[in-house]
Amino acid sequence: MAKSSIIIFASVLCLLSFLNSVCASDRFFVEGTVYCDTCRLQFLTRMSEFMEGATVRVMCSQVDNANNVTFNKETTTNALGAYKMEVDGEHEEDICEVTLVKSPRSYCDEIDREAHLLQAARISITKNNGIVSNIRQANPLGFLIKRPLPGCSELIKELGINEDGSPIPN
Repeated sequence: MAKSSIIIFASVLCLLSFLNSVCASDRFFVEGTVYCDTCRLQFLTRMSEFMEGATVRVMCSQVDNANNVTFNKETTTNALGAYKMEVDGEHEEDICEVTLVKSPRSYCDEIDREAHLLQAARISITKNNGIVSNIRQANPLGFLIKRPLPGCSELIKELGINEDGSPIPN
């Protein structure tokens, strides 16, 4: 009797473990950071400031019909400028992006709308992409400050680039 109880208990435990792994496989977490681009360079520098309270959106839509949104959710960043959002469902056939929505700083709230500089991080939310983890890391996204901080000119020289971010010719 005790032997059969142990076998039944072990079987139930295995079944619950299997069900948990199957159910959890369609749940993902998108993580990233938001910063104030204090030198207006469109990339992180030592002078960039991570932003608490910034709002970002994760949105997925069908590849062949961008108007058909399959997932849309917003979240805000913590004190370190980081966010983590749960995304349910498999989005293999969708295009998913993290975009900036709202800045908590009125002096650093510009979002560049030029197509090639669009502040969006594309992410793959599927288990069929070779990524074992259910965590998806998005590229950092930055709001532009209205006027570059003092010290940006020096930083730009250190980086060996022009004011517009292009490389200085040798």
